[in-house]
Amino acid sequence: MGRYILRRLLYAVPTLLGVTVVIFLMVRLIPGDPARLIAGLLATEEEVARLRVELGLHRPLHEQYLRFLGAALRGDLGISAATRTPVAAEIGSRLRATVTLAVTSTALATLFGLVAGIVSATTANSPLDYAVMVAALVGVSVPVFWLGIMLMLLFAVRLRWLPAGGYGGPAHLILPSLTLAAFSTAIIARMTRGSLLETLGMDFVRTARAKGLPPRQVVTRHALRNALIPVITVVGLQFGALLGGAVLTETTFAWPGIGRLLVSAITARDYPVIQGIVLLFALAFVLVNLTVDVLYAYVDPRIRYE
Repeated sequence: MGRYILRRLLYAVPTLLGVTVVIFLMVRLIPGDPARLIAGLLATEEEVARLRVELGLHRPLHEQYLRFLGAALRGDLGISAATRTPVAAEIGSRLRATVTLAVTSTALATLFGLVAGIVSATTANSPLDYAVMVAALVGVSVPVFWLGIMLMLLFAVRLRWLPAGGYGGPAHLILPSLTLAAFSTAIIARMTRGSLLETLGMDFVRTARAKGLPPRQVVTRHALRNALIPVITVVGLQFGALLGGAVLTETTFAWPGIGRLLVSAITARDYPVIQGIVLLFALAFVLVNLTVDVLYAYVDPRIRYE
């Protein structure tokens, strides 16, 4: 297992290097001169040129990239061009809020998605099955920002049960996490239903039924464990997607996380902050995929890492 994890980490190196190249080039394609934007409309050409030199923007692209890569390997993501504070410190101050939101949303999506998928599969082709699948289709189709605004209007403006936005106690977490979990819940429910239906038709499940085991025991002890492998993959990918996809939700609910910081950085053409955040998202995806692969062995003993 240790050799497998080490080999996967080595495979991740070229992936992350490719990500850094793409991030670096795409950020440079954003229209506008960051030095002019930071200096302000009233700044003279000399002041803008001095700021461009200070930010290293006067160097050739390959030199800028190598300086960025070398610093990133040392854990230095640079200095924010807008606030003049270390990027790592800015990200660190927002990381807790985003991770709290992503973990809560993933837990809700996994719980509701698994329950809905199991109910739908065990009552296949019944009115309850159709109702669950229609709800899942709605969850996949509804845009996140629209759902967030509707929940805000209902529970915060009309009913006044929950705060409309901000960061504080558990009540502030309910609406953003439900909004963010809706899409993932629908995906996990559909995947659980399909995988469980396929497993319930296998020979070992029919054998368990022939032995006279209760239907609930056949599902929970025999079929569900084998059906969980594709579901684990989806849950892992959805957690990574929730980390990156929290941009709209955090903006809608004024949640002080990394997604909101990314929007501010893009608006200000703050290259170091944009690069640091996207690099963090890429690293999170790699680690989540590695964790998912390792979990396979615990769910399905037939899998060996040789």
